[in-house]
Amino acid sequence: MPVRQCVGCQEMKNKKEMIRVIRTKEDEFLLDATGKKNGRGAYICPDRECLKKAVKNKGLERSFKQKIPETVYEALEKEMEKL
Repeated sequence: MPVRQCVGCQEMKNKKEMIRVIRTKEDEFLLDATGKKNGRGAYICPDRECLKKAVKNKGLERSFKQKIPETVYEALEKEMEKL
């Protein structure tokens, strides 16, 4: 099974257990539930603590090398509420 590093807690976990955030060629940020969409991806655990850490240490911003819109963090929070 492929493993990926969480941008929040920095732990290596199974890719299927995590939420993938992608940046498309049009510089649009999306949540990728399937893990198969085209684009640069970063992974985060489906845990509020990991999200808080990712915001604090700017994990997504480092992964994508650019500022992340607040709407991406809001979408991640809503996704975590469902899980």
